[in-house]
Amino acid sequence: MTAVSGGDSGGVATRVPEDRYGRSADERADRTLKIVGSVLGVLLLGVVGWIGYGSISAGSKLSGEMIKFDVVSDKAVEVHLEVRKDADANGYCTLRSQAENGAEVGRADFRFDQDKGRVDKVVTLRTAERATSAELVGCHAD
Repeated sequence: MTAVSGGDSGGVATRVPEDRYGRSADERADRTLKIVGSVLGVLLLGVVGWIGYGSISAGSKLSGEMIKFDVVSDKAVEVHLEVRKDADANGYCTLRSQAENGAEVGRADFRFDQDKGRVDKVVTLRTAERATSAELVGCHAD
């Protein structure tokens, strides 16, 4: 027989019978936080997926990569480009070149209207003075 007296229990722990009074406030708050966190997590994943899909599907139909460049003279740079595009897409890629002091010495657009999905092409970028670098600025579909 267990006696419960008012005041100090003298080291005897009294426990409330489980399931008699329902969940405690802490358990309800934890459950609410878990639900809210799950909903926000799902929404965040949805937004990230939507943005990712939009950038891929609405992205450029033409993209390029500069494989290498060679300074062939004081007035020209040869640039090897690899362009990937939809076979029916037309567009251009912009290249620029800089001198040793960082000044831009050449810039030009090169068209890619071939009916292929992948085009490898070496183009010559004319420069105003000797270049030390070449850079693919970007590619754009028409």
